[in-house]
Formats: sequence, structure tokens, C-alpha cells
Amino acid sequence: MSAAAGTPPEGGGDRPWQSYHTAYTNAKAGMEGVDKEKVQKVIYEMSKGSKYFENEQRKEAITKQKIEHLRAQCAALTDNDISHFQKVAGKKMLELEASRDLSKIWLHTDMDAFYAAVETLEDPSLKGKPLAVGSMSMIATASYEARKFGVRAAMPGFIGCKLCPGLVFVRPNFERYTHYSELTRKVFQRYDPNFIATSLDEAYLNITNVCIERGITGEEVATELRTAIHQETGLTCSAGVAPNRMIAKVCSDINKPNGQFILPNDREAVLTFVSTLPIRKIGGIGKVTEQMLRQVLGISTCQEMLQKAAFLCALFSEGSADFFLSVGLGLGGTETPEQRQRKSISCERTFTATNDSSLLFEKLANLAENLADDLQKEGLRGKTLTLKLKTADFEVRTRAVTTRGFINSKEYILIYATKLLKAEMPLSLRLMGLRMSQLHDEKDDSSTSTQKTLDIFFRSSNSASTGQQDFFVHDESTFIPEQRNLVNYSNEGVLSNPVIGDGLGGASLDDVMNTEKLDDLSELTSPEATASSSKRGQQLWIDGYICSICGFELPPGFEEERQEHSDFHLAESLQQEETVDSKRTISNESRLAERPCYSTPTPKKKLKSSKEGKHIPIDAFFTKCNKNL
Repeated sequence: MSAAAGTPPEGGGDRPWQSYHTAYTNAKAGMEGVDKEKVQKVIYEMSKGSKYFENEQRKEAITKQKIEHLRAQCAALTDNDISHFQKVAGKKMLELEASRDLSKIWLHTDMDAFYAAVETLEDPSLKGKPLAVGSMSMIATASYEARKFGVRAAMPGFIGCKLCPGLVFVRPNFERYTHYSELTRKVFQRYDPNFIATSLDEAYLNITNVCIERGITGEEVATELRTAIHQETGLTCSAGVAPNRMIAKVCSDINKPNGQFILPNDREAVLTFVSTLPIRKIGGIGKVTEQMLRQVLGISTCQEMLQKAAFLCALFSEGSADFFLSVGLGLGGTETPEQRQRKSISCERTFTATNDSSLLFEKLANLAENLADDLQKEGLRGKTLTLKLKTADFEVRTRAVTTRGFINSKEYILIYATKLLKAEMPLSLRLMGLRMSQLHDEKDDSSTSTQKTLDIFFRSSNSASTGQQDFFVHDESTFIPEQRNLVNYSNEGVLSNPVIGDGLGGASLDDVMNTEKLDDLSELTSPEATASSSKRGQQLWIDGYICSICGFELPPGFEEERQEHSDFHLAESLQQEETVDSKRTISNESRLAERPCYSTPTPKKKLKSSKEGKHIPIDAFFTKCNKNL
């Protein structure tokens, strides 16, 4: 081909749509008899000139660069290089072959057109009609009747209507889908209590024990399970049975809908099965990887991966090469993965492109509520919040902020998310998402134990205070250097306003400082404080958002929080200095006390405590504040 797949050939050509490949043109189950060229032409004509089309062109240009780079690398390989990598590949394949496990029986089940099937079950009048669950903006699922026209999931609804003028749309109802998903999972548990659910409508089951205990085959289990699901839900599913999860998933797609395919636990049967299998059928090999393998090395089937093993080892990373060779050998996971704590929880929504800020913030609030609900259901809190944005031009942006404490409520999440979104405004968006990572279980006390801040201390020390929970309840309130407390604030001024210092909204302690009309920074920080801070090194923001001292992340839009964070490090350094001074004083006094007395001792000059100098420790200041109450 003269141009990378997905990019119209230079000069146009008589049929430019023939080389225009998107996710919409990749065939799904039920689309086998579709006129592929007709679908490509419709998608090309309706996309041409759109923001989506322009974004696809940009992405394909990047893919083309990658392909050209790999071609150059491949051309530069010498005979010695190829011989070396052939040995490397041979060794890898022997090691992988030695790990082959044919003792397990895995079943992959996939509900048939799940969302559409649920809607048809709830409304029988939809039966037999070409149905799309979604909207004119995006289709979530298409029924098998609609797939005959080339309509499929992830396709804009207006393109679906062009392909199928009689297409019927139904709005998604995820509560309904979750209900039916739970019914199917109750059936799965009978065969494998540790089944792996990958979505609402897919799951992997290790049926090895069931087959051994009941003396039945994997085929019988698949038939029995599919029958049980239909009896209890009224829905159909397809199943695949194989020695490992990777192949079982491929098998479940062969006889869709409402069918099954069984691959025997035999090495030759597995190698024969994968020999002609298109690489795109394998989970983990998408459009870009497929293009690179096909256009650089001429690989289109799994068996060809073994034939080009030396080049795969030479051009790709070790991990990628191992994966490709495993695919060629028909190897996949056979052990049930250990239960691990989730690394992140996320949610996102696609909508019609809009630049209406009020509407965008409304959608953000809904996302924050959904994310908070998911976190609380799992009993988790998180520290790193990531905002995902897809602009009207299909540009994808991600912005993240790391909190000092663990949060999981809508209010906390929304405040951070709002800050992140405001920093990007104005812009037109078509998708927003929120992800919480660095998760900790709420049962883990160590994850929530944090140092009290000044503002929280003032509230806790005053039992008659408002009782409102500070947003920065986990080490997120304003931190103030010791000298600011002593020089610039009266105790009455601070304690009389127990709601200050919420860190994001309302008046901060810095605002209180400004009412004293102290404009010179030298008035706020003593020479001692400055010296202490310099001992720890100057605090900087690496790459514009990473603290050079602790690695804490705060984007440039968080000016108040950045100042609070810097104040925290200054207060921390001063506190450490006081600790060192106190230890030195105790040490000196101990040594003097241990000296033998040969004569009447002369009065020793009392060492001056740091409490008597300009530097009053924070703890002492707290005590003084309490007495003044």
C-alpha cells in the first residue's frame, strides 16, 4: 500500500475510502455478510471534513511515522544482527513452550448484544427490529438485526442512520443492565466462585474443578451454563472453552450469537487453531499494532509471528516480543489471578460537543458523584485525581492533582476537579472523565492517620466551634510558619474565625495576614526561619507541578495550595530545627550532670532554651493559645 491504512492516499484516487479504516469498519460478530466497501464509503463521506476526520488524519500521520521508523530500523539490521536475534528468539520460544499448561479448562462467556437484548426483553415490541442503544452522538450496542447493515458499537448514531434508515434508538439504562449482570454472575458463581468479570457482560471461569468433580467435559459445562443463564434471565450468551484465557475469548466469538466453540486441551490442536488466526482477533492487538506488524514485517496471522520471531525481538521491547511469541504459540493465562487491591477507579461520559461552561460543570458534578459512589461502595479513598478531557477537535488531555490526604466524597472530589477544569477553560468538550488512583482501604487506619494542621488544631481545641468538617481534613489545611503566628496574628483574630483556612474556598489564613497590611515578605519570615529553610534546600516546582522536596504534585492553577504547601515545608523545617536544639540542650545538660564534683560547684550558666528566644516551638504556641481561651 502506498499509504498507511486509515489515511487516504496522496492525490486522493478514485476510491479514497478503500484505505480509510476506523474502529467503525472493523467487523464484529454478526457483520460477516456486510458490504464492507459500502460501509467504508458511507463512513468516509460522512466523516470527511469533520473534526473527527481531521483527528483521524493526525493519528494516522503519527502511526505512519512509527511505521517508517520501524522500516528504517529493520533495513539497518545486518546479517549478524538477524543471526543474533534468531538465537534470542529461539531461546525465548523454548522457555515459553516449557511453560505451556494444558491441565486447565477455561470458559469465556459473552452475552449477546447485551444492552440491546435487555431492552428487547423489557419491550418485546422491539424484537426483530434494527436496534441501537445510545444516541445520535454515540451507539453503545447494536442488535444483530442492525449489524447486518454495518451498524456497530462505538459508531456515531447519525452514521448508523445513514447505513440503516430504519434504525430504532433506545436510551441506555445502566441500572437495568447492572441488574441483569448480577443475575448472570450468580450463575457463574456455581461453576467458579472466583470467576473474573471483565465487564457487565463478559467473564472468565476456571471450570477445571467442576469438570473433574462431576466427571463432565468442558463442552457439557458450557451448554449447561448457557441454558441456566437463559432460564434465569431470558437472555442468551455465547461461550468458548480452551486451555487458557486468551484462546477461550477468541473461541467465544466464533459461533455468536447463542453458540459455543470448544478447543481440546491438546498442543497440536492449539497450534493448528492459531496458525491461521488473524492477529486482530487477539486481545491486546489493536488497529495501530496490526498496521505496524503487517506493513513492516508482513505479519497478518499468529503463525507468521513465529516465522518473523527474530525481527520481533530486534524491533520491539522484550515485553512486547514475549507477548507476540506467546500469541504465536497459543499461550495465555492459566492461573486465576490473585485478588489485588484496585489501582484506580474511574468513570467517563461522552456527550454532544459543547462550550457551555455551566453545562460542563454540571456534567463534572455528576461525574464526581458517580466516582464518589463507586469509591464508597468499594470502601476506598484515593489521593491522585485525574481529569480526562476530549475536546471538540478530538484532542485528549489529562490533568492530575495529588492531595496530601485520602478523599472519597463528592464534595472533596468536585473541588479539586473544578480547579482542574477551570484551568483549561474556555474550551469545547465532547467527553469528560474522572479517575482516582493511589487507593487505600478505609479499614486501613494507617492510611488516614495524619498530622493535625493549625486550623484543625484550633477547631479541635475549641469544643464550642462549629463542628463543620474541614475540606482538608487529611493534612490539607493551610500551614503557616511559626514566625507568622507569633508576629502577624493575634490569638483572638485567629480563634474568632473557626471556618478560615479551608484551603480552596472561603478566607485563608493568608487572607487574615493581608488584613494586617504587611506587604514586605521579610516581615513574615525571620532570618532564623530563612536559614532553616535553606538548610533543607530551596523548594521548587519541577516541570511546573512537582515539588522538588517531596514529589507532591500541584498544577500551576493551584496558587493558594502551592503557597500552603511551601509554608508546610517551612514550618516542618522549623519544627525539625527546634527538635535538634532541644536534643542538643538535653545532651549538654546530661554531660554536665555526669561530671564528678571535687569542690563546691559554681553556679552553671543556664543554657538558654529555644523557648526563651525568638523561636517558640509550635507545640508551645498551641499551649499558649489554649491558655488564652
